[in-house]
Amino acid sequence: MNQDKVKLDCFDGNNFARWQDKMMFLLTALKISYILNPNLQPIEDPNPTEEGGQPTTEAIEQVAEERKKREEDELLSRGHILNTLSNRLYDLFMEMKYAREIWNALEFKYKAEEEGTNKYMIAKYFDFKMVDTKPMLEQVHELQVLINKIRALKIVLPKRFQVGAIIVKQPPSWTDYEKKFLQKFEDITLEQI
Repeated sequence: MNQDKVKLDCFDGNNFARWQDKMMFLLTALKISYILNPNLQPIEDPNPTEEGGQPTTEAIEQVAEERKKREEDELLSRGHILNTLSNRLYDLFMEMKYAREIWNALEFKYKAEEEGTNKYMIAKYFDFKMVDTKPMLEQVHELQVLINKIRALKIVLPKRFQVGAIIVKQPPSWTDYEKKFLQKFEDITLEQI
């Protein structure tokens, strides 16, 4: 894989979910994402032969190759994760020896922060109200950006819910329009609105 084409933004503590998805994509493309698997089993020593004798040279060499590859993949994973962190975060996590350890620490710290962000974005969505003093298309765009941010947080808003929310968020001058759509019996799509 040509790594020149894969350039991750520096993670500075903002947009953890986006950074995490991009990092996982990179590690998957490099075929080293398995290092972050919490169920990754250690490489076992070769089994003795059926007669109870020493393992074969071939089995010993195979295990040695697997361990070497695992160590290289661990080093690459750790390096890629650390190299996309801001200097401040790099300094915090560089002492950690394993990629999974860094990954878990970042998840613990920033997933908790995102929970607060989730609540903030949901509150902002519910508080959003269109006004007569701003252009309608500008406000619709503002609402769409808010919905996309909520989706980025992996919060699912059913289309029917979005349609209902848009209808009741209309400015006061659109009251007749709002009543017309609320009284319709058939479902209205986002495109129709």
